[in-house]
Amino acid sequence: MKGSQKKKIFWMIFSLALALLTIWAVLKQSEDMSIKKLLTIIEGADKKWIIVSMISATLFVFFEAVAICSILKEISYQKSIGKGILYSTSDIYFSAITPSATGGQPASAFFMLRDGIPVGVASATLVVNLMMYTAAIIFLGLIAVIVSPKLYFEFNFWSRVFIGAGAIGLTVLVIFFLAVLRRGEKVFTALANLLRFLHKKKIIHKLDSRLLRLNKIQIDYENCSSLIAGKSSIMFKAFFWNVIQRSCQIVVPSMVYMALGGQRHQSVLLFFKQCLITIGYNFVPIPGAMGIADYLMIDGFSSFMTKNAAFELDMISRGITFYICVTLSGLITLIGYMKGKKRYDRSL
Repeated sequence: MKGSQKKKIFWMIFSLALALLTIWAVLKQSEDMSIKKLLTIIEGADKKWIIVSMISATLFVFFEAVAICSILKEISYQKSIGKGILYSTSDIYFSAITPSATGGQPASAFFMLRDGIPVGVASATLVVNLMMYTAAIIFLGLIAVIVSPKLYFEFNFWSRVFIGAGAIGLTVLVIFFLAVLRRGEKVFTALANLLRFLHKKKIIHKLDSRLLRLNKIQIDYENCSSLIAGKSSIMFKAFFWNVIQRSCQIVVPSMVYMALGGQRHQSVLLFFKQCLITIGYNFVPIPGAMGIADYLMIDGFSSFMTKNAAFELDMISRGITFYICVTLSGLITLIGYMKGKKRYDRSL
C-alpha cells in the first residue's frame, strides 16, 4: 500500500474516531441529552425549516462548484456544473478529514487534471478560489461586527481568543494567497531548489526531467495567474459566489433554530453570531474543526437560550452542515472517481 493511501486511511479513521468522541463529549455535557432524545426533538421540529436547512447545506456544495466553474470559464477552460460539483465535493470531503483547511485542494486538482486542465491552471484556479473563500469568511465576520459589535463580547474568554486568532490567521492567509498568485516565480524557484537538494541527497533521480516538468507547470501557472490578475471580474465573481456559499452554510443554525420554535428576530442575530463562530474554527488544524466548532457554537448560542437548548441546536446544525454534508460529498467523490476510472480502463 502506498504511503499516500496509508495517510488517507489514517485520517479517515482518525476523523471518524474524533467525530464519535465529539458527539459523546457534547452529549456528556448535557445531563438529560441522549441520541434518543435528540431524535425525538427532530421528530417534533417544524419539518419545513428542517428541509430548508438541508437544502441550504446542499447549496453550500453547489455554490463552491459555481465559484470554481466561474473562474475556469473566465480563463477559457469552461466545464459543466456536474464537473464543478465533483471538484467541490472532493475539496469539501478531503478538507474535512485532514487537519488542514487546504487538504481538499490536491483532491480537487486531481479531478481537474483528469478533465484535461493543465496543472498550472488548476493550481492558479484553486489558489484564487481558496483566497476568495477565506476572504468571504472575513467579510461576513466584519458585517457581523458592524451590525452588532457586542456579539463578540458575549462569548467567553477562550472563544474570543479563538475568534481573534482566527481573524488574524485568515487575514494572513489571504495576503499569502495573493502573494503566491502574483509572485508565483518565488514559489517555483523554491520548489526547484528543493528538487536539486533531494537529488543531491540521492532521494530522487532524473533531476533534469523533473525540472523540465516543473518549468512547464510554472509557465502554465504564470500565464493563468497573469490572466486572472488582468481581469478583476474573475476575482469579483469568485468572491461573490464564495460569500453566497459561506452564507448557505452559516445560515443553517438559524433555520434549525426556527424549526425548534425560535423567534425570527433572534435567528437574524444568531446568523451573525455564527459568522464569528466560523472565523473562530476555520483556522484550527483539526479535521473539520471537530470539538472546537461545537465548543464555540454551544458557547455562542448559550447567550440566546438555555445551555441544553444550545446543545440541541449545535448537534442538529452540525449534523446537517458537517456530518451529513461530508458523508454525501465523500459518496459523490467516490462515484465520480469510479466512473472516471472505468472510462480510463476502457481506453487502455
